[in-house]
Amino acid sequence: QVQLVESGGGLVQAGGSLTLSCAASGSIFSINAMAWFRQVPGKQREFVAMITSSGSRSYADSVKGRFTISRDNGKNTVYLQINATKPEDTAVYYCAVSPTVAITIRSSWGQGTQVTVSS
Repeated sequence: QVQLVESGGGLVQAGGSLTLSCAASGSIFSINAMAWFRQVPGKQREFVAMITSSGSRSYADSVKGRFTISRDNGKNTVYLQINATKPEDTAVYYCAVSPTVAITIRSSWGQGTQVTVSS
């Protein structure tokens, strides 16, 4: 079992930047993929970015060029650097980890951190 704690959310003006962090604890030896998702009330949770243990990265089209995912295996932490923020980036951001390269509802999920972008 892996426990995840997100941090770094908050209020930011459009065009600004912030960095989200997600620290993992517990059965961390099993972690392969680490990912970020986001959810707006009334909508489905959507994929944002993922990084595997080999360093392979993937992004949603809506965030390519603005978001950067990275990980520090020594600290068991995944980061999401958000640049050039837009009001439509407002959401609760969740991190998730998996022992495989796929994130599913059965993966380990954090409680989420709110990001609000003001126009």
